[in-house]
Amino acid sequence: MTTKLTFPHYSWLLCFFTVLIWSGISPKDSFTWFLEVVPALIVLPILVVSYSAFPLTTLAYGLILIHACILMVGGHYTYAEVPLFDWIKPVFGWDRNHYDKLGHFAQGFVPVIVAREILLRRNIVNGKVWLGFLSICFCLAFSAFYELIEWWVALATGEDAEAFLGTQGYIWDTQSDMGFALLGACLGLLLLSGVHNRQITAQIARSSNV
Repeated sequence: MTTKLTFPHYSWLLCFFTVLIWSGISPKDSFTWFLEVVPALIVLPILVVSYSAFPLTTLAYGLILIHACILMVGGHYTYAEVPLFDWIKPVFGWDRNHYDKLGHFAQGFVPVIVAREILLRRNIVNGKVWLGFLSICFCLAFSAFYELIEWWVALATGEDAEAFLGTQGYIWDTQSDMGFALLGACLGLLLLSGVHNRQITAQIARSSNV
């Protein structure tokens, strides 16, 4: 099966590269910028290569783009210094910049839909309960592995990784990061499963007609 790119796909790519180029122009710290955006740079060719054989739903692609933009913004400013979250700190009485928590929330909210789609469309899991459970497990495993990567980078680079870690002196930063990923995964399933099911049904119908 071959699937042609359409206007929404070109718009997706245009948005991705526009934000990527912006984020790479005079970032706060070039090393941190690279560390933050490299996941998006890894995912992009995977999406391109897999598109013909296994195109995802519009919902999944849209969420991936949002997550990529979150990474790029964090890479440009560093997660501890994103201006918007500095501005709203006094509004909520925060003592730190919480943009990193948005990033880790997205780390659950977005992958849970991608995992759910692969498990469902490949008929890997039978039953809604197991589908939801394993989708959440995937997100928790992914979040834990990302924390390990942060640890390994910190060990390898020392103080140069401080902006990448973004702990801002919070001793429970690692645990709260995984907690926000879990929250994002659970909310992603609760809020998006209905529309996701409809899009998967439509996607399967289109694929069978090609």
